[in-house]
Amino acid sequence: MEGFAGKVAVVTGAGSGIGQALAIELGRSGAKLAISDVDTEGLAVTEERLKAIGAPVKADRLDVTEREAFELYAGSVVEHYGKVNQIYNNAGIAFTGDVEVSSYKDIERVMDVDFWGVVNGTKAFLPHLIASGDGHVVNVSSIFGLFAVPGQAAYNSAKFAVRGFTEALRQEMALAKHPVKVTTVHPGGIKTAIARNATAAEGLDPQELAKVFDKKLANTTPQRAAKIILEAVRKNKARVLVGPDAKLLDIVVRITGSGYQRLFSTAMSRILPY
Repeated sequence: MEGFAGKVAVVTGAGSGIGQALAIELGRSGAKLAISDVDTEGLAVTEERLKAIGAPVKADRLDVTEREAFELYAGSVVEHYGKVNQIYNNAGIAFTGDVEVSSYKDIERVMDVDFWGVVNGTKAFLPHLIASGDGHVVNVSSIFGLFAVPGQAAYNSAKFAVRGFTEALRQEMALAKHPVKVTTVHPGGIKTAIARNATAAEGLDPQELAKVFDKKLANTTPQRAAKIILEAVRKNKARVLVGPDAKLLDIVVRITGSGYQRLFSTAMSRILPY
């Protein structure tokens, strides 16, 4: 893909799924990669695949919730490559549970990774992106950042927050005339391990929920998702919907307004094993 050769791209959550696919597609397009994940085994697989195609790669274990570690990491990437052009804040986790039965810690954990991880990555790298003269922040929200569904209050909260944070940032960069572009990503059902690695409130079976997601909701491959995202980044799109389900559901929400809540709650009750 054109437009990425020679760019230094940082990808969090690169040990699997969309993050891994993004890293490999960027590597094939001539970018230099700084990849991270808490899953060191998955990260090592991504690193080896990048080395196999001849892409420069720096791989580090990183917990995106650890702010000081993230800031030190940003410095180490700049020291290694001399600059940073792009950051893909992709790391995320999932949790299912109604508000009534979810613990505070369950909700905080999702917010810490899915929202604050994005904030930490954006803040840590933003000065370096500005200094590069050609920066781009790519923050991964979700279709659950466009509408809410029962059982996903924590995830919805984090992904709605990512959307608001990123859309505000894009405007701020334009008003300040900084050389940094900003894109919000809203993936639909992607065939990744996020559902299989998800946790759930007491009384729910995470494995059964994962089976439902994989069978009924996951429609797009990570490889296809990565290509869609990078094409949007290349064109400097403010927002990208990934997958036919994301596009369809976005239209439904636009047409029905708050009426989508009745439609979606009925649909989810038929899909999920509550």
